[in-house]
Amino acid sequence: MQLLNRVLASRHWNEEERMILDSVQRVVNDIIAPNAEHIDATGEFPWDNVNALNELGLNAIFVPEAYGGMPMSYRLYLEIVTLISEACASTGIIYATNYHGMKPLIEFGNEEQKQRLLPCIAEGGLGALAITEPTAGSDATGMKTSFTPDGDEIIIKGSKIFISNGDVADRYLVFGKWSEIDDNKGSISALILEKGAEGFSVISKEKKMGHNGSSTCALAFDGVRVPRANLLGEPGDGLKILLASLNKSRPSVAAHARGIARAAFYDMVNYANERVQSKRPIIDFQGIQFKIADLAGELLMLEKWMDYVADLVDSGINDMGMEASVAKQRGSDLAMKMAIECVQTHGGYGYCRDYRAERLMRDAKICQIWEGTNEVHRQLIGRSFKAR
Repeated sequence: MQLLNRVLASRHWNEEERMILDSVQRVVNDIIAPNAEHIDATGEFPWDNVNALNELGLNAIFVPEAYGGMPMSYRLYLEIVTLISEACASTGIIYATNYHGMKPLIEFGNEEQKQRLLPCIAEGGLGALAITEPTAGSDATGMKTSFTPDGDEIIIKGSKIFISNGDVADRYLVFGKWSEIDDNKGSISALILEKGAEGFSVISKEKKMGHNGSSTCALAFDGVRVPRANLLGEPGDGLKILLASLNKSRPSVAAHARGIARAAFYDMVNYANERVQSKRPIIDFQGIQFKIADLAGELLMLEKWMDYVADLVDSGINDMGMEASVAKQRGSDLAMKMAIECVQTHGGYGYCRDYRAERLMRDAKICQIWEGTNEVHRQLIGRSFKAR
C-alpha cells in the first residue's frame, strides 16, 4: 500500500484538519465500521453512527460561523465523506446528503433564512434534497410538483421519489414549478420545507439492493403550506440553483464512491496476500498482479482528480460542471469495477456475506445511477468538446 499511502500523505493537511480527520478515523474504527454489517443486514437507520458524527460537529464544517458552524475546506469535507463511506456506505450517504440538501441554502438563501434555518443543521440536524419524481429523473424539467402562492404562504402539491433521508430529515430542499409561470424550465423554483409541516407525508421506504441503512423514501405533498419566506431567491430561480448545487454534490458523490473503491481495493490486496493456492499466495500469480496494478493506477488518478476538483471549489471557481461530471462518472465507475474485481479475487467467498466484498458490490452500483446517470455524464462531457 506504500504507493497509495504516499499519494494520500501528499495532501499536507494543516494541524486543525489533521485533528478532525484523526477524530473521524477513530469514530470510523470504533463505531461505524463495527456496525456496518448489522446495519446492512437489518436495514436499521444507523442512529448510533449519526450521533457519533454529530458529537464531532461534522455538519458544522460546511456551515458558516455566523449560523453556528465552523467552516473548513471542501477538500476536507470530501475526505471525510470518503472515510465514512469506506467503512459504511449507508452512513456516508446520510452524512453527505446533509451537504447536498443544505449547501444551496447557504449559497442562495438570504440572511433571514440562514439565521432561522441553518443553526438546526449545524447542531446535527439532518437535511434532504427533494428533486426526483416519477416523471423527472435525469431530466429534472419533467417535474410536476407545483408551488402556488397564496398571500404570505406557498402551497405545495405533488410527490417525490428516491429521496435520501426522506423520513428522518429536519430540513428539506424541495424543487417544484411556480404555478404562475408558464415555462417548463423558467418556472422551476426551490424552497425549504421544515419538519412537521401539515400535509407532508412519507408514503413508503424503498427496499434496495444496497445502502440498506440509508432511508430512501417516496414523499407526498398534499396542500402543504410553507411560509413565502422559505422560498430561495425568486420564483423561477430553481434551475439556476439546481445546476449550481450539482456542481458541488456530484464531487461529493464521487468522494462517496471513492470510499467504496478504497475499501474494495484494500480488501482485494489483503486477501490476495493471505489466500494461498498451490502453496503460494495468489498475489504471486501474474493475473492477480496485473489486475491490482491496473486498479491501483485508476485509484491513484481518481485521488489526484478529486484533489484538483476540490481545489477549484476552494478557490471560488463556480464554472466547473464538466470537472464535476468527470469526477462523478469516473469515481462511480471505478467503485463498481473495483467492487466486482474484489468479489472475483475472493472467489466463492466473495459471493458470500462472510466477507464485505459482496456488500461493497451492492453498495457500489447506485453510485453510477444517482446524481445523474453515468450515461448522462458521458453525454455532457462529450458534448463539451463540440465546436461552437
